[in-house]
Amino acid sequence: MSAESTDGGARAPSTLYRWVVLLAVSLPMFGNYYVYDSINPLNDIFARQLEFSDTQIGWLYSSYSVAAPFMLLVGVFLIDRMGLRVSMALFSFLCFLSAAVMVVEGSFPVMVAGRALLGLGAEMLIVAVTASLAKWFRGKELGFAFGINLAIARLASIAADRSPSWARALFYPDGPEGDPSWRGPLWLAVGAGALCLVGAAAYWCLEVRAEKRWVLGVRGAVDKLNIAAVLRLPWAFWCIVGLCVAFYSGIFPFRTFAVKFFMHTRFGMLPEQEAREAASFFNSVLPTAALVATPLFGLLADKLGRRALFMAVGSVLLMPVYLLMMYATVSLWVPIALMGTAFSLVPAVMWPAVPSMVEETRVGSAYALMGLFQQFGLSAMPLLVGRANDHFGAGPANPMGYAPGMWVFSAVGVVGFAFALLLRREERRREAA
Repeated sequence: MSAESTDGGARAPSTLYRWVVLLAVSLPMFGNYYVYDSINPLNDIFARQLEFSDTQIGWLYSSYSVAAPFMLLVGVFLIDRMGLRVSMALFSFLCFLSAAVMVVEGSFPVMVAGRALLGLGAEMLIVAVTASLAKWFRGKELGFAFGINLAIARLASIAADRSPSWARALFYPDGPEGDPSWRGPLWLAVGAGALCLVGAAAYWCLEVRAEKRWVLGVRGAVDKLNIAAVLRLPWAFWCIVGLCVAFYSGIFPFRTFAVKFFMHTRFGMLPEQEAREAASFFNSVLPTAALVATPLFGLLADKLGRRALFMAVGSVLLMPVYLLMMYATVSLWVPIALMGTAFSLVPAVMWPAVPSMVEETRVGSAYALMGLFQQFGLSAMPLLVGRANDHFGAGPANPMGYAPGMWVFSAVGVVGFAFALLLRREERRREAA
């Protein structure tokens, strides 16, 4: 779809060139997501070999979400001042540095610092990648490019969750009967962080070359938080914010402890290596389901409307999941299937619903606000559940010690459902008007 100028020179990059750009900016997204999820299969190893409590493990995740809002507030100004390629390089370096810090020393303060570095870099790297896609793609191509970029990011989460299987030698360097390693798998995360740098460098070269040969589009606007506009946002939007915080506070913090929880409550009779691989497989089902089903649910919601009803259904599906895992004797596939459906359905209809509820000039502020509140929820839940696990002695000798934490997740699910009902009431009121 390249355009030609009157003097015979191309005015815009060719379609092939732009898809090479998409591949380049997808590498930082892959590395970013892998580094974040790389510690999911390692939490029980941290507990055994580094003597981390579940509260400390919770801090490994919460420190990310504590740091991220600060950078979300100031990072948009950095992108405006530095430009896309410099910003992408800077935030990619922070992701790489985070992975490198994590592997250096197995001490709690060092690892928390490493995860905080990731919080400073990862969220703004996503913003920079999103803005770059908006610069290079237009119309229907933009939506497809976003979809491909997100799919590659989801593949990184799946790869991290399944790493005990495909990187077995790094988890058990002395064989299945030997002690597992926490450092070996984290070297994989360093490699993923290096992919961030490779992708950022490739994008830098591609953009510099393109600026010399073609007329590039204007960079996509970066979401900014406009406080005055926030105060005028409608009630329906605040219902979505509440649902967003509750929903993601149930999903992602659960994945924090999922491998450890599954190993101790569902696969305790298996050898450790087999138990870890089975638990990691079930944890990987969520991003796998989202990779396939989220676009389909999005198309369904576009066709049928009634987004609030879809969100309410997704919230209902999530509510019994944690108690089924804890108390029921049904196959683990049953609650995982319910969670996977909810994880695919709710985001597919929640995020696209925002532009229909706020004025076009306030969409950026609305999304920025949702992201900030989401990080606040994600910073609190791992600590709360981690403390519950520690207080009630959760572990292989006391699997029922995980029960209070599962009740916390269930309570958050009920809160999310309440916001979905309020949103559905608003939707019905608008339909009747």
